[in-house]
Order: sequence, then structure tokens, then C-alpha cells
Amino acid sequence: MLHRELPNGDWKTRLVSKGLLSLLFSPGEKPVPADIELRTSVELDGSSGTQAKGAQYWTLDMFVHPPTQATETENGKDAAAKRSELDLVTTESKATLFLQGCIKLMQETQQPIAAKLLFASRDGHAARSDFLEQRLICCEHVAKAASFLLPLQATSGFQLGQLSIDSLLEILPKAIGGLLLHPSDPNNFSGVLDELEADLSNRISFPWLSAEPFLRRRVVWVQGRENIDVSRQAYEAARALGITLVVIDSAGHWLEDDNGPHAHLREAFIPVNIDFDVGFVQRIVDAVRGYPHPVDGMVTISDVRLPLVAMACEILGLPTSPSDAYVIAADKAKTRMLEPSAAESFVLSHASELPGYLTSRQGKPLSFPLIVKPCLGWNSDCVSKVANEEELEIAVREASERHEDAPNPSTKVVIEPYIDGPEVDANMVLLDGEILFFEISDDFPSRGDAAGANHEADFQETKVVMPTGLPESETQALRTLLRDSILRQGFKSGIFHCEARIRYSRVKYTEKDGILDLETKSQPPSEEISVYLHEINARPPGYLESVAVSLNYGVDYFALRLLLSLGPSENTRLRALAQPFLKGPQFHLSITILPQTRAGVMKTADAGAEFLEKYAEVRKRVVDYETQMKGGAVLEGPLAKALWWVAYFSMTSRVSRQDCLRWVKFIEDKFTYELE
Repeated sequence: MLHRELPNGDWKTRLVSKGLLSLLFSPGEKPVPADIELRTSVELDGSSGTQAKGAQYWTLDMFVHPPTQATETENGKDAAAKRSELDLVTTESKATLFLQGCIKLMQETQQPIAAKLLFASRDGHAARSDFLEQRLICCEHVAKAASFLLPLQATSGFQLGQLSIDSLLEILPKAIGGLLLHPSDPNNFSGVLDELEADLSNRISFPWLSAEPFLRRRVVWVQGRENIDVSRQAYEAARALGITLVVIDSAGHWLEDDNGPHAHLREAFIPVNIDFDVGFVQRIVDAVRGYPHPVDGMVTISDVRLPLVAMACEILGLPTSPSDAYVIAADKAKTRMLEPSAAESFVLSHASELPGYLTSRQGKPLSFPLIVKPCLGWNSDCVSKVANEEELEIAVREASERHEDAPNPSTKVVIEPYIDGPEVDANMVLLDGEILFFEISDDFPSRGDAAGANHEADFQETKVVMPTGLPESETQALRTLLRDSILRQGFKSGIFHCEARIRYSRVKYTEKDGILDLETKSQPPSEEISVYLHEINARPPGYLESVAVSLNYGVDYFALRLLLSLGPSENTRLRALAQPFLKGPQFHLSITILPQTRAGVMKTADAGAEFLEKYAEVRKRVVDYETQMKGGAVLEGPLAKALWWVAYFSMTSRVSRQDCLRWVKFIEDKFTYELE
């Protein structure tokens, strides 16, 4: 597969053809006249003026104008006879439907439109059928990106040649996708299309075109998520990859109904009790063995079920990382004891062991503040910072009781030092120990980080900002040391969501002009920086962060996780789709969490949607959002045991990190909701 780098030369266009068209949309209707001009982009390699060797695609630009009075009266009554007729009725395809939409938009607005068609330069197979839409999301110039490919469909190579208005209908079915530009000054269309051509090289230069075909595969997805709003990207990725999904979940799940609105997302639904108890593994094995079609892989992104699904894969002979590695990753105590800094922490099997442990430390007082958390847990649930032994006893008891009545009970608690340094979410894609992709986001301080916070203050995320503002030396330390930690647990391949802090960082959070952000310390620590690992989650990050990474870097973690479940046979696609945009993240992005501030019943129907409707300047900068607590929901307030937020917004800025954070502060200051 060929990897095409950013061109050294320029992008230019040359005129191919121009003229008048009459477009027929449906039988009996009057044809729609239009002026059309076709230009093709040619990548200049210095002197030859031909397509660069190995290019995967070429493009054809279309400028479509409503016919002017001059063109309508050109040569008087002979003008109609000079028009070429394009019959979009008998030649229906995705490409002609795209063109039809462009022409109808021109007809409705009576404004010129510009579009770009993409053609494969050689025969092959796309790594995912919707790669164009997936990589062009949030492109500044594009109003709509459309792929014309079906999953696993072969592409037909089509080289530059003699093109004309008359042959447009003939070549349209060969197009693999189309891009419709945002309305703009017609005099600037050429410049915008040239900028878009360069941006395409940035976004789709990864090796998406393979000479070898990809086979349809079947994957079992265990625990199909709560609803479509927190899983859509995963299901869309499966379809685009040509992967057939079979979903296993409890009876009554939203994907169970064969006639339901989302039934098309899966081949079948198998109702199984998915409580993570001692019988879970055998129930999953029996369900897969009882399915009438062969299964190629199995996956879950449910934290508590990861080790159990891995055990089921081992029994069934399906690709998986070792279940022992998943067991370590799922247990915060086992994770901590593998780290070089393990001696700073201690683990209790039950809260009742604390008095004895404290007695055994006579003459060795604990160094506060400390962090207390259950060994089993997620989303910073029941994590506390304690400042003395009295708070320690309370926090240990609460953490030990948190999961004692769960289907797979656990009363173990880990106690570790509180690290006063920047916290990060670091996500890594590994293949046989090689880092394919790595990105870091800054996890801004939580209520529990405040200087005077007691054990009741939680560690719910407030905002996650990408890319990181850490110095290069600290990002490199994270890259190296987190990989070492992952390998120590027994993994070689996978997607890993790591949470860690930088000890003795050269930066700290400082408020300036009302904006909190990382600033260089006036007096850097004399100690060498180190990475303090909190946890490794052997899965993609949470849905909102996974979506943000896909938007910002072009890398879809859910697609990669599905491919990993199929083993080495999909390594080629995995390597291709793990490549980010050549120029890195396309903007600064902050996932801003709006927490519950008080208790009651939510009166506002949809606080997130109403906020965006009220503030248009915010709406055009927000690329993703969700309201979790809608009308009728019961809010338990800031001291609730379950950390459910009201809404989140993914705010972006192409200007600067500071500009992004200023808009975030606007959201935090203005966001409101009513309670009954």
C-alpha cells in the first residue's frame, strides 16, 4: 500500500470543459438548465505537470451556475439546441444523486455552487467505505461529504483523459465520492477549491486503497451500550468496514426488536443474562456456539466484562489479548503493585483491615494527602482525597462497601499518594508492541483537586482539552513509560485509555484573566519528572472522548477495536486507519462537562439544545454535545454517589487554545437549567 505525503509543489486546476446542460430529474418534468464548468486538479511534481506517481485519487471540480440571460439568449432560439442533456432518471447512482442534489440546491437558491468529485487512480478496495465522510468531518470548506462506495466494494481505477460535458454522465458512476462546498463568493470558488485540494492531501493521504480485497467478517459485540446516542459511531464503523455484528445483551435491550428502528445495525440479537457473575463466561460461550453462522471475533468495551469476554474468546479460540492481562488492568491494586512506585501505596482486602495496618506502621506516620479508591471501579467513582486518619477511615469504609453487593463482589481498596501535578488522559494504539497512534488530553482539575477539598469532593471530570499543553519532554515521558506499563501487564496489542499524572511537572494550572490553564512554573522543580499511573483501561476512551479524537485527529477508535478483535488478518487495515491527519489535530477542542449543581427534578426539556439555540456564536463552534439529564430526570446534586452530568459540549477553536478556553468559560458562566 502506498502512503502519499503532502506534495512539495502546488495544486492547480486546468479547464477540461464548459458549456450548457439540461438536467432531467424525473419523467414528465421540465429539464433544468445550468451552466457548468469542469476543472481537474493536477498535482505538479516540479516539471512534468502530471499526476504524482502512486497517487491514490484525482479530483474533478464542478462549477454550476444558473443560466444567465446572456447564455439563455445566445444565438437566439438555437440556445436550447446547444445544450447537452443529462438524464438523471435512467442513470441513477449515488454519484448522480449527489449531482442531482447539487443542481437542485442551485435551482432553489439561484446561486452558483461548487463541488468536487473524487476518482480512484487505480483498481483497489477502500479500507472503509465511508472514509471520505469520516475524514472530512469539520472541514472548513465542505458543506457535505458523500461517499459513493458500498462496504467492501471494489474501486475501478480511472485515469485522467479526454473529458467533456457530454461525457460527464459516462464518468459519474466511476466517482468514489463527492464534496459540496459551502456557499461563498463565486469569484473565490477556484481559490477555495485549491485550498480544499491541499486539505485533502492532509486528510486522506493515509493508505486507504488496498490492492487486496477485504473479506466480510462476523463479530459478536457483548453489551450493546445504553442507547444509540452513546454507540452510533461504533455501529457505523462496523458497517463501513464490512463487519457483520451480532449483539449479545440482556432481554429488553433497545437492539432486540427485529422490527425496531435500529435493527439494521446488527444481523441478530441474542438475549443473554450479562451480569458479570461466575456464570457469565459459560453463558457467552454457549451463545456463540449456538449461533448458526461462524463467528470471527468478539469484543466488548464494558470495563467489568473485559476479562470475562477475553476468557470466553480463549475458550472459543477467537483472537484476544491474554485474559490475565485484562484481569490486572481491571484491578487498580494489581495495576499499582506492578508499577515502580508501588511501595508508596498499600492495599486492603476490606475496610476492617485498616486499624491493624495503621497499628503496624507505628513510628512511620502516613504522608497526607492520600487518594482512596475501590480496586474495582470506573469514571472516578467513589475516589476520595483525604487529609487525615479520620477522613481516611470514612473514605476506606465507603470505597470498600461500594461494590460489596455487586454480582461479582469486591471490597478491596487501594490507598496511594495524591500527586499534585497535571492529570492527563493518554490514549495509545499498540500492535505487537509498536505504537501506531498516541495522543494526550489535559484533564483539568476536579473539585477534589482543590487545596481545601475534603473526602466528599469528587473527581468527576470538568473539562478535557486536546491536544495537550504539556512540554515535549513530558509528553515523551508519557509515551515511553505508559507503553512500558501496558507491556508489563501482559498486553502487546490493543487500544488503551490511560489516566496518569506528571510528578514534578514543569507546568501548573494557573488562573489568568479568569481563564485556568497550564503555565510554566517560575521555579522548575529540581527533581526529574516522572509519570504516576492511575489506571490502564484496555479499551477505547469513553464515547464522548472517542468521538472528539475522531473529529480532531481522524482516528476512529471503535473501528480499530473491531479490527483488533479479528486478529492479524486485519493488521493492514489497522495500520492504515490508525494514521492521523498529516498536520495533526485540526483544532483545539475542549470537552466541557456541566455537572449537577443542585438536587431536584429537571424541568428544562433539553438544556443543552436550548443553550445552543440561544447562543448562535457558541453553536457554530460546538462540534458535538449531549444532554444526559433531560426533562423529568431526577438530579441528586453535587454530592450524588453516581457521577451523572447534566450535559457536555465539545467546544473548538482554530485560533488558539486560549480562544477555545475563553469560549468554554462562556459556556460555564451562561449554562443554566430549571428544576421543578
